Amino acid sequence: MANLDYGIIGNCKSAALISKKGALEWLCLPVFDSASVFAKILDRKKGGSFEFITGDDYHSTQRYLPKTNILSTKYSNGTDSFEVIDFMPRYHYHNGREQVYSPPDVIRYIKLKSGRPRFRIHYDPRLEYAERKTITEVRKEFVKSFTRTGAYDSLYLYTDIEMGKVISGEEVELEKDTFFLISYNQKLLKQTIERAYLKLQRTKVYWLNWSEETHRFRSYNEEIIRSALVLKLLSFDKTGAVLAAVTTSLPETIGEIRNWDYRFCWLRDASMVIKIMTQIGHWKSAERFLNFIIDVVSDKDEKIQIMYGINREKNLRERILTHLSGYEDSAPVRIGNAAYKQKQHDIYGILMDVIYQQFSLFEVSLQNSEELWTITRSIVRIVRKNWKKPDRGIWEIRTEHRHFVFSKLLCWVAIDRAIKVAELIKRDEYLQKWGKLRETISKDILEKGWNEEVQAFTQAYGLKDLDASNLLMEAYGFIDATDHRFVSTVKAIQRELGRNGLMYRYKNRDDFGLPTSSFTICTFWLIQALDKIGEREQAQKLFDQLLTYSNHLGLFSEDIDFETKRLLGNFPQAYSHLALIETAMLFSKDIELKSKF
Repeated sequence: MANLDYGIIGNCKSAALISKKGALEWLCLPVFDSASVFAKILDRKKGGSFEFITGDDYHSTQRYLPKTNILSTKYSNGTDSFEVIDFMPRYHYHNGREQVYSPPDVIRYIKLKSGRPRFRIHYDPRLEYAERKTITEVRKEFVKSFTRTGAYDSLYLYTDIEMGKVISGEEVELEKDTFFLISYNQKLLKQTIERAYLKLQRTKVYWLNWSEETHRFRSYNEEIIRSALVLKLLSFDKTGAVLAAVTTSLPETIGEIRNWDYRFCWLRDASMVIKIMTQIGHWKSAERFLNFIIDVVSDKDEKIQIMYGINREKNLRERILTHLSGYEDSAPVRIGNAAYKQKQHDIYGILMDVIYQQFSLFEVSLQNSEELWTITRSIVRIVRKNWKKPDRGIWEIRTEHRHFVFSKLLCWVAIDRAIKVAELIKRDEYLQKWGKLRETISKDILEKGWNEEVQAFTQAYGLKDLDASNLLMEAYGFIDATDHRFVSTVKAIQRELGRNGLMYRYKNRDDFGLPTSSFTICTFWLIQALDKIGEREQAQKLFDQLLTYSNHLGLFSEDIDFETKRLLGNFPQAYSHLALIETAMLFSKDIELKSKF
């Protein structure tokens, strides 16, 4: 069965996906949302890849070097063996002040393990999403690939293997360690095996140190660390943006058209990620993201979008790449995302939740606290003006506005957290007025969101359809876990939306028909809700089962097929991994002391 059996490497500037057999099949340079230079994952014939072709007698195994984002793929035929160590450099260096070195480079370090392994190299970059022809030529110090028509782009390959053999695909015999360096930029220094090895070791130290800063847990510690490492790779250092995923157009269901570009910063996803990263010890990520928010919401009358480009772009115009066949022929392939135009009222509550967390847990600089207080008051004004209006909802329904219960809930959260911030900073003059608004929204949800016939809070006012997002009502503090309405809602959602131990987001028809795959985060939400209402044994069993559906490296995508359990949708998914951490923490509440040695 086909699956998203890929590992991710990256350096908080861009990322690459490498298949279980060591093929580099997705890479965008110089940054996450740039045009691809390898995109075989989206078109097996046209996309381009960088692979090691061995004889049929070789088998391969793959793993991460422990507590790092460095990927190892080993090839062996019993006598001859070699290891490909893939990484994107990231490490600290001193140049008058401490800085992070994270160039738009991929290094493939080839380690001779035994014998005289032989293989061919398939190096086939296809720049600019393979829209036009890529020319690849051997130069004196490097192999250069470039375009002559359309938008100009280029790529450089450095290696100590004979470059002619690399390009021609001739068989090579490995006699010693060697390397490949793929770079968006032409290098100023001579690239050698020694330099590649040094970058490998320094990058390894960086990730080991980063992992050491992550709180340790008595249970599920390895799963938490791997998910945290994934979430770190989905952050963009330059601006503080957090991506939903590093891919575009991996389908929610094979053969359907629910294919979207996720290489952007959704305020909802990013805020949830930051909240979790803060809880496990990575406070700097929160500081960078809050600066991103301050930058994109710079004016008091700024209309807050649901999502932005990683460099704070506001216009994310969507277009279709008709020349690519899509993942397993699941067209269309989209770049850009038209959802940026949508109104989704839940983002205000999710954003306020993370702002409140920062005020309550940490000392915020005077400048930032004043800016965040201004944003807080702006959000309250927006919610007061808009909470009664229908919107597109958390699931981004493209063709219909509704009074979604989750959107109303998060409007309540926005006002509740704003009140709590005001209490913390002693701005008591706002409490009464905001308190009345909070109470008004609460009454509206309880009266119109609850359906007596269904005995549950439904997806939207006036409907009987259920929605997994309502599993979060207790987690946001809106309702008590012992309230019969919440208990009944959890059981109804599990009964109606559950299937084979997985969850639908919802089952009613949307813009593209009836949903057919499980949305991964919803199963984590169910597990959390079951635990809250006292069904801990059932919750633990579902959690352990769900963990077995990850790929061979412990990574999750956006969706899972109900029957085959194959991973679907964009990959790896921030939503899924933040929920994994949050759920694992429920079953492992005791944090061990971090080592100081």
